[in-house]
Amino acid sequence: MSKLPVLSPGALKRALALRDLTDPAQGPHAVQLVLRKAVDALSAAWRCPVAVERASPVVAVADNYDRLHYPPGGAARDARHTRYVSETHLLRTQTTALVPPALRRLAAAPPRDVLLVCPGMVYRRDAIDRLHTGEPHQVDLWRIRRGAPLGVHELAEMIAGAVRAVLPELTLSVVPSPHPYTREGRQIDVRVRGEWIEIGECGLVAPEVLAEAGLPADASGLAMGLGLDRLVMLAKGLDDIRLLRSDDPRIAAQMQDLSPWRPVSRHPPVRRDLSVAVAADAGAEALGDRVREALGPRAADVEAIEVRSETPWDALPEAARARLGIRPGQKNVLLRIVLRALGRTLTDDEANRLRDAVYAAVHQGTEHAWACGASPTP
Repeated sequence: MSKLPVLSPGALKRALALRDLTDPAQGPHAVQLVLRKAVDALSAAWRCPVAVERASPVVAVADNYDRLHYPPGGAARDARHTRYVSETHLLRTQTTALVPPALRRLAAAPPRDVLLVCPGMVYRRDAIDRLHTGEPHQVDLWRIRRGAPLGVHELAEMIAGAVRAVLPELTLSVVPSPHPYTREGRQIDVRVRGEWIEIGECGLVAPEVLAEAGLPADASGLAMGLGLDRLVMLAKGLDDIRLLRSDDPRIAAQMQDLSPWRPVSRHPPVRRDLSVAVAADAGAEALGDRVREALGPRAADVEAIEVRSETPWDALPEAARARLGIRPGQKNVLLRIVLRALGRTLTDDEANRLRDAVYAAVHQGTEHAWACGASPTP
């Protein structure tokens, strides 16, 4: 991993300062309520003890990938998707990274039956829209039992128990979906307004994962990962993931329970179109990550960044190349930015400054077009 791009100290500090909505020590939130419903349902059905695992978001690459059997050259490890802190550590991309250390601790005194609960915030490079964030919340629920092997029947019961505890009125669907650390992998979807929405994945724990952690040969397991933000949004009827972190009192008060969402006054969106030059392999996830890092807290005012079209350098007319200052190995992307603050209406000046901040974050051409007449100040 030579010359691996890593987070700057400032970016790491900002990431670690963000509130983890799953943690009661950081204040109550509806995210904790859906987590509790799922855990209570499973622990009651299995009559087994619960072990909650929390740890720093900075984890070893080995626990995030290697010990979960992700292939060495897999796309998941690419710095375009992962926020590396060093060549050996990263900001966890999944709460499954908490599991290998937890299994090693269990191996010291293997229990007969236990439900591992590994909740927390994870860190992605993701697109900006009303359903995605760069810091979503997840939980990994792993049942580890000695004796009779756990199988697909117990897995089906686990799926039904957890999902019905949180979303009892929605139709459930399970489809095959392989994972490197499971066998019989499944994707869990629910039907919402005629569409299937993914809420999690699961499977039988691969025997080698347990053996490598030091657990005895008679241990088997079930593994489930759930997206907690998505569960809260579905339970409450939210249409914008930014609502979960809003500090507007009218919104924040509603994030203390799972009662249906009562819309507050909706402020009008402001749209700005941008024509930018970016690297040929830059996707919506990478562009969204750049914007989040550049704007910091102001990124909460960006509702969506939509890719309208993409044109490679060699397909552009000469006039367009000159206007953008685009170079070979780049492409022209037309973006539509949707700006909407949750608690107030943005002024034209604020919208233009946000537009320019987004433009400065993503445009890599040598020529520029500023809405405010000049490059934004830091």
